[in-house]
Amino acid sequence: MAKRQTQQRRASIHDVASRAGVSAATVSKVMAGVTTVKPDNAQRVFDAIEQLGYRVDPLASDMRRAKRRIIGAIMPEFESEFFGQMVTQIESLAEQRGYTLVAASSRESEARETEILARMHDWRVAGVVLAPVRNEHGPAAAFMKANGMTGVLIDRVLRDDAFDTVSADSAAASAEVARELIGKGHRHILVVGLGEQAATVRARLDGFRTTALHLAPDVRIDVVLAETDVEPLRAQLRDYFANGERPTAVYSLFLKGTLVALSQFRRRGWHCPNDISLVGFDDAEWMQVTWPAIAAVVQPVRQIAGHAMAALFARIAGEEGPPTARLEPCKVLMRESVGSPGNGPHSANPQ
Repeated sequence: MAKRQTQQRRASIHDVASRAGVSAATVSKVMAGVTTVKPDNAQRVFDAIEQLGYRVDPLASDMRRAKRRIIGAIMPEFESEFFGQMVTQIESLAEQRGYTLVAASSRESEARETEILARMHDWRVAGVVLAPVRNEHGPAAAFMKANGMTGVLIDRVLRDDAFDTVSADSAAASAEVARELIGKGHRHILVVGLGEQAATVRARLDGFRTTALHLAPDVRIDVVLAETDVEPLRAQLRDYFANGERPTAVYSLFLKGTLVALSQFRRRGWHCPNDISLVGFDDAEWMQVTWPAIAAVVQPVRQIAGHAMAALFARIAGEEGPPTARLEPCKVLMRESVGSPGNGPHSANPQ
């Protein structure tokens, strides 16, 4: 009996309302994602929830609604910093609303992606944040439409007729990279990447190529793409350089490609930026601490996650209207790995 009396009482919705200085109805609206609540009131509710450690009772709430307070998230993989940070942000935003996040990796497989979605549908998740393997026209999005699931598509998407989409403005970022490299005098540039069928890869490649050719019609742009895996890309790059090709700059459209390109440079004794310049799409800690630091396109993870979850909760709350498409601007950081061609001590003696 004494033990029971010393246990801390679980915070209630009324405790949150009292701490935030609002009504319990307002707290309920905030938790449900209703967007008509004044931003200041909503923030006080979120602060009170965090201070009190308030958690929605899943048993009680599930009895009152057909869907559970669970948000599903499906990413192509969890190894990259981009998708790892994305899941972390989505989880935090879900928990602020009293939801639990269930995250899974499609492992770059559309079949697995659809299988995971089917399981989440069986679990009656309230909504799904999906970063598709290829684009918004894949089988996963089709499954969500066919089964009336609530969801938001992120990253490898442009615009959809059924779901809100949020992604980075890859084309604009790649155009800026092209302006930087052309401005420094590069006229032979290699672009490397994975899976041209992915919407983001096409946007990055097209944005770069269109701007580079506009600024310098005589520029030579070589493209090496592997469909699904890094190892074929590694072999293709090895053969490309072994055949005597010597671009003055490399632009990698994804993080692992940047590392693969850098490893090929080091095998040949090439140094950035003296022998060859390097820019990578996506940033990572190792790119900042290595010497020279690698130039990178930094994607706005927080903004993408924030807008995606705001759109998802609005749809969960019953908001109607045509789907929206958001493109969030990236930041291009030109670090020490980029210079003008032909100015380094090694440039006249390539290996």
